[in-house]
Amino acid sequence: MKLIKQHPFWVTFFLLGLTLMLSVALGAVTIPPGAVFRMAASRLDFLEVVPDWPEYFPTILWEIRLPHAILIGLTGAALAGSGAAYQGLFRNPLADPYLIGVASGAGLGAVVVMAATNFSRYLIPIGAFLGALATIIAVYALARVGKMVPLTTLILAGVAIGSFTSAVTSFLMIMSEGRVHQAMAFLLGGSTVAGWDPVRIAFPYLAVGMGLLIFTGHPLNVLQFGEEQAQQLGLPVERIKVFVILAASLTAAAAVSFSGVIGFVGLVVPHIVRMIWGGDYRRLIPLAILSGAVTLLVSDLLARTLMAPQTIPVGIVTALAGAPFFLWILRRAKREVFW
Repeated sequence: MKLIKQHPFWVTFFLLGLTLMLSVALGAVTIPPGAVFRMAASRLDFLEVVPDWPEYFPTILWEIRLPHAILIGLTGAALAGSGAAYQGLFRNPLADPYLIGVASGAGLGAVVVMAATNFSRYLIPIGAFLGALATIIAVYALARVGKMVPLTTLILAGVAIGSFTSAVTSFLMIMSEGRVHQAMAFLLGGSTVAGWDPVRIAFPYLAVGMGLLIFTGHPLNVLQFGEEQAQQLGLPVERIKVFVILAASLTAAAAVSFSGVIGFVGLVVPHIVRMIWGGDYRRLIPLAILSGAVTLLVSDLLARTLMAPQTIPVGIVTALAGAPFFLWILRRAKREVFW
């Protein structure tokens, strides 16, 4: 335990490499780790490797599992990083990336596309992202009071808009019976596009978003003293609030667009990181990003192997694991308030 606390980044990088290896090796067809290393080495021009593996192994590895694992890892990283930023902004360990309705907006956008007569699978992520973006804009516009964005008003606006979009989503699902199964898969955390294309499209947005979140570490530390105290210390509180809200929400929206709505990662992972390595957001956010990738890769691996060859939506796995932990956080928070 002492080693884990003293070297957090080495530990998380090691776990990330291990879970990535297991993710590409295990599944309905098991690829031995040694074969994975040899296939990777065969891609290097200066190494000569005898191809002693079945012909279908490279296709499974390079075209199916590796891009899927990278997308899942990026999604977990984005959700956990966004959740950590939200928890710092709202000074509440129960905050998550979907607090202002990003998930419900993305779900509505995806279902609107699915409800259309003819659509391309690539339109679903676009619809999800536009739905999440429209929700963020609507919530921000409703919550803004002059030049200020009170956090309480922001949460209330998010609840109102989220309830409205969820109701419209349910109505569209009832009216479009043929698309219900596909819509449910998306809402439970199901990727709509396979291969390298979603990785190429999503990576720039997620990388920029997570990079911006890492730079919010110091301002979020100052905000923990309260907005009035932070203002007296020279922090431009309102600009920082808007910056964090936009960066965290758009990062979460980009992740949800391709991987579906996956709950509890953005809530639970930052809390665990805070318990182990402390609440300094300069370290907490990057560690949450790495730990989020590890957590979602493990969850996805379980989703693919528990009932193989059938795949469980990864959102079900994260909910089953995250809900009890959420209740524990809630109970702990109640004790701190009343005792």
